[in-house]
Amino acid sequence: MNQYLAITSNGLENLLADELTQLGVTDAKPVQAGVRFTADNAQIYRCCLWSRLASRFVKVLSEFYCNDDMDLYLSASAVNWSNHFSVDKRLIVDFNGTNREIRNSQYGAMKVKDAIVDCFTKKDLGRPDISKEQPDLRIHVRLHRDQAILGIDMVGLGLHQRGYRTEAGAAPLRETLACAVILRSGWDHSQPLLDPMCGSGTLLIEAALMAANMAPGMQRPKWSFESLNDFEAETWAEVKTEASVQGRKGLKALSNTQFFGVEIDRRVMQAAKDNAKRAGLGDIIQFQLGDAAKLEKPAAFDTGVVICNPPYGERMGTEPGLIALYTELGARLKSEFTGSHASIFSASDELLSCLRMRADKQYKLSNGALPCHQKNYSITGRVNPNGETLRQADKEEAQVAPDFANRLKKNIAKIGKWAKREQLDCYRAYDADLPNYNVAIDLYLDQVVIQEYAPPKTIPEEVAKRRLTDIIRATIQVLGVDANKVVLKTREKQKGKRQYQKLSQDSEYLQVNEYGVKLLVNLQDYLDTGLFLDHKLTRRRLGQMSAGKDFLNLFAYTGSASVHAAAGGAKSTTTVDMSNTYLQWAQRNMELNDFTGDAHQFEQADCLQWLKHEDRQFDLIFIDPPTFSNSKRMEDTFDVQRDHLSLMENLKRLMRPEGVVVFSNNKRQFKMDLEGLADLGLKAENISAKTRPLDFERNKHIHNCWVITHQA
Repeated sequence: MNQYLAITSNGLENLLADELTQLGVTDAKPVQAGVRFTADNAQIYRCCLWSRLASRFVKVLSEFYCNDDMDLYLSASAVNWSNHFSVDKRLIVDFNGTNREIRNSQYGAMKVKDAIVDCFTKKDLGRPDISKEQPDLRIHVRLHRDQAILGIDMVGLGLHQRGYRTEAGAAPLRETLACAVILRSGWDHSQPLLDPMCGSGTLLIEAALMAANMAPGMQRPKWSFESLNDFEAETWAEVKTEASVQGRKGLKALSNTQFFGVEIDRRVMQAAKDNAKRAGLGDIIQFQLGDAAKLEKPAAFDTGVVICNPPYGERMGTEPGLIALYTELGARLKSEFTGSHASIFSASDELLSCLRMRADKQYKLSNGALPCHQKNYSITGRVNPNGETLRQADKEEAQVAPDFANRLKKNIAKIGKWAKREQLDCYRAYDADLPNYNVAIDLYLDQVVIQEYAPPKTIPEEVAKRRLTDIIRATIQVLGVDANKVVLKTREKQKGKRQYQKLSQDSEYLQVNEYGVKLLVNLQDYLDTGLFLDHKLTRRRLGQMSAGKDFLNLFAYTGSASVHAAAGGAKSTTTVDMSNTYLQWAQRNMELNDFTGDAHQFEQADCLQWLKHEDRQFDLIFIDPPTFSNSKRMEDTFDVQRDHLSLMENLKRLMRPEGVVVFSNNKRQFKMDLEGLADLGLKAENISAKTRPLDFERNKHIHNCWVITHQA
């Protein structure tokens, strides 16, 4: 009998211990991320072949105190390695863990490798080869603080690699984790099983293998234990033959169990079919193309279990799209599968809440390093006074953030009419109107941008996440918008060049109209969309002031003010910004409106430095500087309150005698230094209220705006 360590994921130790006991192990003892036990060769062969939950089995050769690399080398040298395998076997050392002295796992692996090689060479047996690509044996070392376990991996490639899956969809579950999810789902092998988002079919294939009593390791071509000196070929052949007979019998008896897979991606569905065929289950699982958001119960499915692993992270789509998917999945389960059960596995408890179902049981598991939840539900309907079963989701959907939903409806009714009358394709529909729903919602034609403001520190993170989820769900419901046209962003203060950093690589532009001019916005790539909606009245005013004027636009961003000035009849426009990205965007905006030629100039520069050296004069200047900037691309830091007078001093030099500066910023409680301005020979009129549009009327501090002219 030898000592073994079965390795598994955190949280699956007890499940694995139960499985090993069923396989004949009599002393299974759960430990952290594994199970300890003893077994003879026949038992360990059977465990390797039949375990659905273990990722590998390690024959434990030594356990020792390990403070430093010398302890590691000496303890590894104490093992008589030539007793376990011959010198012609190719090796690799898998070293897991570190401590205060051994801080690098590669260094630890090297010390163990040196000890093994020295063991052979000191006996004049030659030098075993090290092979990362095709090793015959893997030496396993697990180090935690000052305790180490050293052994030989009996498996080779991880046991999750069953051999049937050569293709997978996005973010597939490991087969071992899929088995754990199935075991905890409450599914009885005699019940129909349906996966509405089956991907490459892993859950269904593993469930069918269980129901057919087919050993999951039958298709593996190679096992590490076959390279050991004590390998018993006849015993191994008997274990495989027994498993083969059981599998054939089980497969014949499987005809009464129904397995259904639904997948929206035709290519992925074909991969699932191919995987099932390689697993010997091609005629057992019924796959069909379909959308889980429109799920219908198959004709052959009476009552059973719906099990799935829906997408739950950034790898698999936008959060609004996922919220809509989970919401509709919950609704379809309640409308189509009353009397059945569901088991849903996800990393997001907030997304699971969108199902609007109360869990009977829930478990915590890990998908790699990602903490996940599995929740089991009994699917029940509700009955009206006439005895008819109603869709519970109808009632529950109406209850999502009702205060927020009602406010959004009222805002849309009021602001939407105004925007249509004003020829505006984009406007703000909601701006943190209610303290518990702290977001801004902007509409761009048929698309929606939800900007989440950072919640107060007094609000627990889970509460903030749940509220945001409700906001997104309610917004989709109230506006009737496609969830894929909802973009979620988090607003935070942007300093320096961070304001120019991209959020994604989509580069999808949308053309919108504003008071008769066409502008390009980008809803995905940047924190801001390319159009500050609160300045729409300011831009219109600039257009009305521009006829026959030479117009200067400083800190121009995407040049929307320049477009309005050109549309208003400006003789020339000069657009200056530090970002080449935004300056090119400004050129595209001008070209979109047919404003091209030498009359329209674009200059990439630090605006503050440009002002100091420019000697041309202009009739109309618009400047909307940042509140504060310490960008490395600027020579000096800039604070609009501190530096606005020096800014005006330079602007005065560029103003013609009848020239006008429209000066704006978004610093709350900004105070214009009127006395300092008078000393410069300038005067200012505060037009903030006149430039604040209807969709921003609640936010008195969204920006302040001034008209600066020469004193008479």
